[in-house]
Amino acid sequence: MRVVDIQTHLLENSKDLTDEFKRLFHGRGGLYEGWKHLTIDSIDTILSIAFYSEMDSDLEAEFIDMLKNFISSTRHKTLVVQRRYIKGSPSEILVGELEENLFVVEEGMKFKLNLLSNQNSLYFPDMRNGRAFVRENSKDKNVLNLFSYTSSFSVAAKLGGAKSVSNIDMSKGALSVGRANHHLNLIDTKGVSFLPYNILKSFSRIKKKAPYDLIIIDPPTSQKGSFEAIRDYEKIIKKLPEIASENCTVLASLNSPDLDSGFIISLMEKFAPDFRFIRRLENLKEFASADEERSLKNLVFMMLNTQTNASV
Repeated sequence: MRVVDIQTHLLENSKDLTDEFKRLFHGRGGLYEGWKHLTIDSIDTILSIAFYSEMDSDLEAEFIDMLKNFISSTRHKTLVVQRRYIKGSPSEILVGELEENLFVVEEGMKFKLNLLSNQNSLYFPDMRNGRAFVRENSKDKNVLNLFSYTSSFSVAAKLGGAKSVSNIDMSKGALSVGRANHHLNLIDTKGVSFLPYNILKSFSRIKKKAPYDLIIIDPPTSQKGSFEAIRDYEKIIKKLPEIASENCTVLASLNSPDLDSGFIISLMEKFAPDFRFIRRLENLKEFASADEERSLKNLVFMMLNTQTNASV
């Protein structure tokens, strides 16, 4: 795939842009030969580029020139490049400037954003359908958000009418961003908890607010000294019967390219047999992958005595 082909792709995907986030190019899915290291996102008036490995210098220069030409005819005023392959390297603003207190818009929700880093931007766009599911299935429910990070699921749950939400994450910094995300959306945090617990060591405290009607499990694939999905996911599943209500729904997520849907389904069958697998949420078409089982898995489970409703 040539640079000019990416330009054609961008022009086609930019016809319906708004202030909402949209991925314009997803090389990470492996569908575009030679460009697996690249993603391009539209964030209102910002075009954000992420490189996951180093490019040939001449090819990169041609690519950057194309992008500068591209934004001259679109809504974008700022061009930012993140070099995710360089540890600790700050992002570059190639055109325009970034305002303070950046946020991204998704289905009317707002989430804080950090583009001046080569690490996570505080926002995971591929989880959009997961947040939509939570928003549609939270009314009057007691929600448990495990590995909550910046609590975007909690924002979705409260806007969907959740009675209460418990956000659990080891990172106090991420939970602080989570509080800010609630305020950004004018959400009263009464009934919302931000708890800096090590999940694997804190089930006695998590259990105090049980039973939960909706449980979200969205762990990192691998976090040194904290969680390894292949080893630790089953420890979470084993505890579900102790904290789930009789009508509980579980959204179990996994973004490991090496573990497929069957990994979680088999754990549920073995360690939480009262739950039945309902379906896997579709991934966004903008995040299409050559092998969907290597992409994000969002799996919905419900208690066996629960009647499936239309939104589930």
